[in-house]
Amino acid sequence: MAGRGMTSQGTGRLGRWGRCAAMTAAALIGVSPPAMAQMTLDVPGDVPGGMATLLAAPISVCLLILISYWLGRRSLRGGAIGERQLMLLLDRAPLGWYAVDANGRITYMNGTMREWLGLGEATDHVRLHDLLAEIPAGAVPASPFGSSVAGEGDASFRSRAGEPISVHLRQQALPPGTRGGSVACAVVHDLRPARAREAQLQVFERRFQRFFEQAPVGIALVDAEGRLEEANKAFRSMVKMRSAELRKQRLLDLIAEPDRPQVEARLRMALQGEEIGERPLDLQMAAGQGRSATLYAVRREDEAGGKPGLIVQFIDTTERKKLERQFAQSQKMQAVGQLAGGIAHDFNNLLTAMIGFCDLLLLRHRAGDQSFADIMQIKQNANRAANLVRQLLAFSRQQTLIPRILDVTDVLAELSHLLRRLIGANIELQMVHGREMFPVKVDHGQLEQVIINLAVNARDAMPEGGKLLIRTSNVSNQYPVTRGAETMPPGDYARIEVVDTGTGIAPDIIDNIFEPFFSTKEVGAGTGLGLATVYGIVKQTGGFIFVDSKVGEGTGFSIYLPRHAAAKGEALVARQEGDPGQPRDLTGMGTVLLVEDEDAVRLFGARALRNKGYNVFEARSGEAALEMIKAGKQSIDLLITDVVMPRMDGPTLIKEVRLIRPELKVIFISGYAEDDFRKRLGEGAEIHFLPKPFSLSQLAEKVKEVMRAA
Repeated sequence: MAGRGMTSQGTGRLGRWGRCAAMTAAALIGVSPPAMAQMTLDVPGDVPGGMATLLAAPISVCLLILISYWLGRRSLRGGAIGERQLMLLLDRAPLGWYAVDANGRITYMNGTMREWLGLGEATDHVRLHDLLAEIPAGAVPASPFGSSVAGEGDASFRSRAGEPISVHLRQQALPPGTRGGSVACAVVHDLRPARAREAQLQVFERRFQRFFEQAPVGIALVDAEGRLEEANKAFRSMVKMRSAELRKQRLLDLIAEPDRPQVEARLRMALQGEEIGERPLDLQMAAGQGRSATLYAVRREDEAGGKPGLIVQFIDTTERKKLERQFAQSQKMQAVGQLAGGIAHDFNNLLTAMIGFCDLLLLRHRAGDQSFADIMQIKQNANRAANLVRQLLAFSRQQTLIPRILDVTDVLAELSHLLRRLIGANIELQMVHGREMFPVKVDHGQLEQVIINLAVNARDAMPEGGKLLIRTSNVSNQYPVTRGAETMPPGDYARIEVVDTGTGIAPDIIDNIFEPFFSTKEVGAGTGLGLATVYGIVKQTGGFIFVDSKVGEGTGFSIYLPRHAAAKGEALVARQEGDPGQPRDLTGMGTVLLVEDEDAVRLFGARALRNKGYNVFEARSGEAALEMIKAGKQSIDLLITDVVMPRMDGPTLIKEVRLIRPELKVIFISGYAEDDFRKRLGEGAEIHFLPKPFSLSQLAEKVKEVMRAA
């Protein structure tokens, strides 16, 4: 309150010269009188009461008094404040203050500035130019700027310790006759704190700009009209546009059209300050095929008086969505595959019994017997069913493969005659073989099955005739190749292309063609397992299959089989055949223990082997077989066991038997793939495998082969 009273009274008592002084003070420090009225000084504790009252007043009053004093035009009325108190006030001012004579000698410098420069109280021997870090060309001794004594600008002083001091000063010429010979006085602002704050602010700004620009999520600043003001690198990459192209671009124009209404509603809610919480919004971007993102938006407030805007963040979810689709597809295929595999296993048991008992009947009903044709019809239909089961197992990737190192050119050359008969005379078959094809390790028969299925599919797509092209080539990929939900890793591949000029596949169903039982053919014209089988075989082999199609132009399937790096001792073979042919005499001698929980299969197998001369013991479970072997009443030469049985399965039985009879020969029989159980037996386990369904001759041949080796 004292300060305010003194402000009004002081300005009233200074009169005309005081008002002039006030204007001068305002001009010197560049602060308007209203703003000066808010500035105060820190009052030291040792200042006398009267002086403390003055120092507690706003700095405008202090400067009015000081300027009036230094102008020497008029004494303060009342004489309440003496020269010593005025000098003390000036000495403690928060600004630097100095006066110089015509020769540049410092006639006065306040304590604040002396402290900056590291000077003592005696400054009459110091010259202005001695304090400057750099003297301007042509500057008069009394000026830090140039030829004129009065001036304003930035300057650099140097302290006694050599520290540069950046200042902004206003120097005012004094009237002639000013005491001490002073020709000019100056008010000096120390710019170091401001420069330090500015430098720190620049660091923060650079740090924020770096964070903004390099953020892994797309960030866009949007005004109230929905136009872009600024966007970072991640966002520019998502929309495939440069910074200049983005300015004033409508954000909604960068969103896929179907998603624009919900995006517009979300932005409006955020701009109005509505609480939307952490709810993300999934959308598709207009640029980039299939690029998806998750949007977050928050309101931002600009400086006082400015319009509000939005901070919009985009998280690129393209890869995540692709992985989700891949996972969902793999889960679906795995579920259907498990179902198909389970069904196939049960069917294989039934078909083994059907085919086996047909073989037993054929031993008694030869050709010419009235029952022979009926039995053959049953066996042929059972074999057709067995082929259908093999397709189910191929789709579920649970079939038994016998991979060999092959040249796909040789395989296709051998298959060409069969393919020409399959596709008919109205379709032209053209084969283009690549040179020096990479070797691949695949099952010869299954690779043929893949080509045959694709050729039959192509034939059905060209009812009026056309052209079927089968082409091979080598492909080396340096980077992953993504097609739909599949990603093929880098590497060397042998590519087989099967291209037709048929009706093509509609875009809305092309993603479903590898699913089991999916077919576009008429009811009864196909099983819907042809392409599912192809897919299963290729994937079980470690390869990839992609499809390209245009309605009315045709369809192309591209199969990529990984290049096989042959190990020492491995050789390239042209055909799967090469094993000894079926022996003419399938009879034998020895004792066989047959373990099978399916009664029909066990009865057929036991009768078939007894007919061939073997002594056969039967067991319905793994536990019963183990008890028989432990009892040692029979000298078992060969153990034939099913893989999947209740309680003790085949692999577990073999592990127990090895502890008692490590030399005992073993044949596994199963409708599942050999790899499924061989891994459980460990490396080096000597076992043989006979896949279900099998015929009497196949069973007898396998047993004789193993017994002969023993």
